[in-house]
Amino acid sequence: MRLDLERIHRAREQIDPVFLDTPQYPCDPLGEALGCRVVLKVETLNPVRSFKGRGTETALARLQEAGPLGEVVCASAGNLGQALALGGRRRRLRVTVVASSAANPLKLARMRSLGAEVVLVEGGIEEALAAARHHADSTGASLVQDSLDLATCEGAATIGVELAGLPADLAPDTVLVSLGAGAMASGVGFALQQLRPTVEVVTVQPEQAPAMTLALRAGRVVEVGAPDTIADGVAGRYVIPEVLADLQEVVADALLVSEAGIVEAMRLLHTHAGLVVEPAAALGVAAVLEQPDRFRGRTVATILCGSNVAPADFARWVTDAG
Repeated sequence: MRLDLERIHRAREQIDPVFLDTPQYPCDPLGEALGCRVVLKVETLNPVRSFKGRGTETALARLQEAGPLGEVVCASAGNLGQALALGGRRRRLRVTVVASSAANPLKLARMRSLGAEVVLVEGGIEEALAAARHHADSTGASLVQDSLDLATCEGAATIGVELAGLPADLAPDTVLVSLGAGAMASGVGFALQQLRPTVEVVTVQPEQAPAMTLALRAGRVVEVGAPDTIADGVAGRYVIPEVLADLQEVVADALLVSEAGIVEAMRLLHTHAGLVVEPAAALGVAAVLEQPDRFRGRTVATILCGSNVAPADFARWVTDAG
């Protein structure tokens, strides 16, 4: 296991407070609709509308501790890039984000508005990562790679520290974590394993972007086809072996959900909690929808990890789901 609890606690001192101590509360109307007690952990009420600032703040702080820092680069579908751009602007650093030309236009626009230079490449996140590595090698910029960079995992782990601090009457039996490359799932899973070891950590991924889930089930990296999901924030194709090893130590189960389930979960969160979330943030609710017997009568916490969704897309999906 690469993560360390002492470093995670130190990360809380390095992260901009705007990303910390986010709302976590029971949503009774949603729980009644789902047949279990639901605790929402809302990571969308910050300048980049996602949890990613926890990891980028930690990464930038550690890079600055190591020596002078001029430019940072990352590959991103949008949320990591926004968070890195915000942190870089605050520290007066140059930030380059490499993204797929097919990336969410809203997220691309927000990265640029935060001061990042956005470079588009053909292909998916893997091709963007290859280009970001080349940029780092050729310019001397520091590469921040989501999930492989331990700081992104330990920054995200501060979510788990906060969940572990819930009062006894709200303590979850299960925490559902959206799964992409694995920074949030490995970080939250590790923190809860250390601080609330009785809590079951369950990851959730789209059926149409199942790479890490299939690897967890097989116990090894497996080949999968290209992702085809509306949940662009978790739509990776390849698995980082080091992150897979971390996840194997802290995850109790790994679930897959349908596209229809994701959209219905977004609708329910809007109807019963008044929240607009992006598809990747609705995976936990989708899991309860599609496997109600597994969670019936339990206290289930789910992390709403982002709300960067184009209004037109959200309206179309929610209207169709209704």
